[in-house]
Amino acid sequence: MNQKPQANGGDLLVDVLREAGVDTVFGIVSVHNLPLVEAVAKHLRFVPVRHEAGAVNAADGYARASGGLGCALTSTGTGAGNAAGSLIESLSADTSVLHITGQVQSQYLGSGRGFIHETKDQLGMLAAISAHAATITDAVSAGEILRDGVRRALTPRGGPVSIEWPIDLQYAAQERTVGRVPAAVELPRPSTADMDAVRAEIAAARRPVIWAGGGATRAGKQLTSLIEQWGVPLLTSNSGRGAVDEGHDLCVGNYAATPGGRELLADADLLISLGTHFRSNETGDYSLPIPGRHVQVDLDPAAPGRVFQATVAVVADVDAVLAELLDTVSFDGLVDPEWTARATATRNAVRATQRESLGDHALLCDAVRTAFPSSSPVARDVTIASSAWGNRLLPFSDPRTNIFPHGGGIGQGLGMAIGAALADETRPTLGIAGDGGLAVHLGELLTVAQERPWLVLLVFNDAGYGVLRNMQAATGPTYAVDLATPDFAQLAGAVGIDYRRIGTVDDAESVLRDAVAQQAPVLVEVDLASFGPMPKPFTPPVTVP
Repeated sequence: MNQKPQANGGDLLVDVLREAGVDTVFGIVSVHNLPLVEAVAKHLRFVPVRHEAGAVNAADGYARASGGLGCALTSTGTGAGNAAGSLIESLSADTSVLHITGQVQSQYLGSGRGFIHETKDQLGMLAAISAHAATITDAVSAGEILRDGVRRALTPRGGPVSIEWPIDLQYAAQERTVGRVPAAVELPRPSTADMDAVRAEIAAARRPVIWAGGGATRAGKQLTSLIEQWGVPLLTSNSGRGAVDEGHDLCVGNYAATPGGRELLADADLLISLGTHFRSNETGDYSLPIPGRHVQVDLDPAAPGRVFQATVAVVADVDAVLAELLDTVSFDGLVDPEWTARATATRNAVRATQRESLGDHALLCDAVRTAFPSSSPVARDVTIASSAWGNRLLPFSDPRTNIFPHGGGIGQGLGMAIGAALADETRPTLGIAGDGGLAVHLGELLTVAQERPWLVLLVFNDAGYGVLRNMQAATGPTYAVDLATPDFAQLAGAVGIDYRRIGTVDDAESVLRDAVAQQAPVLVEVDLASFGPMPKPFTPPVTVP
């Protein structure tokens, strides 16, 4: 009579991931994670990426697009170190990522003997680049540590959780008791005094502005109701885009640092900021003319006043604050009608000004939105197209489709696009990258070829680092920015991916529609030498001493 195989750590991990609603895991198999990968590959979908950084980026994109948990499996030592940059990105974005990395046998842990894959203080490294890090020290507590990691990662502002797991304890026998993800951390609610202070500011304002960041994306319905009932303009950070449909007449969007946004803020008598970090590149290095009265709502106790002085600081869940305001305040007549009209006028003006500076590249942006449904995630690497129009002009109606590197690191867009595409394969995903950024993790094209997601990868080829080239050319000679670039048609053919080319704006819509219709991976090259430059060369809003 055959005995049922003894459950091990891999089986436990599958149980925990299923409880959390995870069906796809990204990683690289190694001698120090074999039982984990074996179980995941047997019971879930294991996506064998080509680099550990790609695993975390893909898990990050999966989490953002799904609104749930992403999971990455890496090896220990160098493998865990390879994941560091992508964990920093996840930490910058507070993304719900569970990173499971191997570790040497527990008897050699910390011995410094040079045991294969051993590294100095791996846990310390992981703690520095994760929101939380832990070590599984015995088989009995493994389930509790994993479920606690899931809980922490899924909590708003949770961020990535890294758990190292010695290989002997991965193989150790496990009791497969059915557990559940521990209850999420209860988010702070506003006090009565807080809400009284906010209501007093609202009652005294006639020209208010709301600024929504990533902390407001879960409160989109309440935020839409608020701006409509109050009749006020909405600015957003890049992270807050899509909380309110960017086609809304009152949604000025991610344009605060433009001349039109600055004029709006200069004339406002109240700013209500909701869950935003006020990042340097979105505030002109903190130079915006913020009104003297500022209500700042954030989950982070350190946020109020960190960048701009807050006259009323509320450390609470944005959802709860907005819900109470909608229940307790009558907004009729509180705002001058001219101010409501100003919101729409500013919205139209900043976009018209940007379109003029983009020239035909604005029509390329239009073609993207026409070819892809609003449900399509758009995962953007750091490149001119992303920074010039992807981060502002390209409209979003759902924050889960707005995927970009918060930390500004180049080369992470392809991995994020893979994860976003595999989170839901019923709709196409668009990845936007430059030739320089794509080269950082070019090997992930093999992951695309192997997994065959419904992904259109739009590669802007200017044979170098275009942003830095423009910055250098504005003041002197260029250096270190011109790169050897592959023949993208041959590259796509070599890995078995369809290829298309956009040489002029007239090609854009038809080529993109055709690429989407394939319902398979397609690499679309925008040949910038043929397409032509923007009327005004793009340079980033970064102050260089």
